[in-house]
Amino acid sequence: MANVVSASAPPVLQEYYRILTGGPEAFGAGEGLRPLLSDHLDFTGSLAGHRPDAPDAFLRGVSGFIQAVQRIDPVQEVHDGAGSAVLYDAVMPGGVVRFAEFFAIRDGVIEVLDLVYDGKDYLAKGGR
Repeated sequence: MANVVSASAPPVLQEYYRILTGGPEAFGAGEGLRPLLSDHLDFTGSLAGHRPDAPDAFLRGVSGFIQAVQRIDPVQEVHDGAGSAVLYDAVMPGGVVRFAEFFAIRDGVIEVLDLVYDGKDYLAKGGR
């Protein structure tokens, strides 16, 4: 898969998307992704809702995503001192679902992640 983010992205996001696009083999049980997440990850997602202190719950959700996604096509990314935003299309078995991820990164790890997408569309197109 092509790189989702450019070299201007923070290193933690470059690694995050490398794992996300590497398939189930690269993800394993999440051991490579877990060190990229704060122990107090504040996560909000369309299906999960708001989950403070949620790194382990997030990893379970990502596992289902990685099993279902066939390809991630980057659309746009923005990075500055306050955070990062990445917009991409996920090619699923039943079609394309657009995702937007908004990150706050502190001390080299993802502290806050807001994931915006149409949950019903994601499930209808093969999401887990």
